[in-house]
Amino acid sequence: MEAIIFVGIQATGKSTFYRENFFKTHIRISLDMLKTRHRENIILEACIKAKQPFVIDNTNPTIDDRKKYIEMSKNAGFKVMGYYFQSAFDEAVLRNEKRKGKEQIPLPGIRSTYNRLQVPNLDEGFDRLYYVSLDVENEFIIEEFN
Repeated sequence: MEAIIFVGIQATGKSTFYRENFFKTHIRISLDMLKTRHRENIILEACIKAKQPFVIDNTNPTIDDRKKYIEMSKNAGFKVMGYYFQSAFDEAVLRNEKRKGKEQIPLPGIRSTYNRLQVPNLDEGFDRLYYVSLDVENEFIIEEFN
């Protein structure tokens, strides 16, 4: 049983990374799709009860944002993996500008998340942490987080 928590500002590739790496094995829990914390909690609790692997595909910028997911998962016997997405503000803004319609995030929203971002660490309860970045061809590079 595995719980995966993504961390990173908007437009750093989290949802694309999910589709490429976990689509066939993990339920995606995302506020972008579910819209409310109430709906998110229903799906999260169902995954925990069913022992279904899942990915929390939100920005999760602060330790407090991540705490609930880590505690619930650990208490249910899940391994908790964290994926920290390189959060270079200017690069994220450029990628965001290429988005269409409602997928484009207003600049103050990205800036706010960036200003609150706390780099994750193993002391939060993660079993493993990974660092995810994009190379020049927009391919994901995954490294164990040190």
